[in-house]
Amino acid sequence: MAREVYVDQEVCIGCGLCVSIIAEVFRLNDDGVSEVHAQSDAREAKIQEAIDSCPVNCIHWR
Repeated sequence: MAREVYVDQEVCIGCGLCVSIIAEVFRLNDDGVSEVHAQSDAREAKIQEAIDSCPVNCIHWR
């Protein structure tokens, strides 16, 4: 995969929407905020859906 996704955990509110969209990539950590746990087999279109759906815009490509 050419791009890598990351979560700005300082901004994340832990709503879990990204997890509900693509749990293969995102999970809530022990602090209750989202983190990327596996991206290698994920479809970029589904990740982009999670990015576009995030209410606080804390998920980005790098």
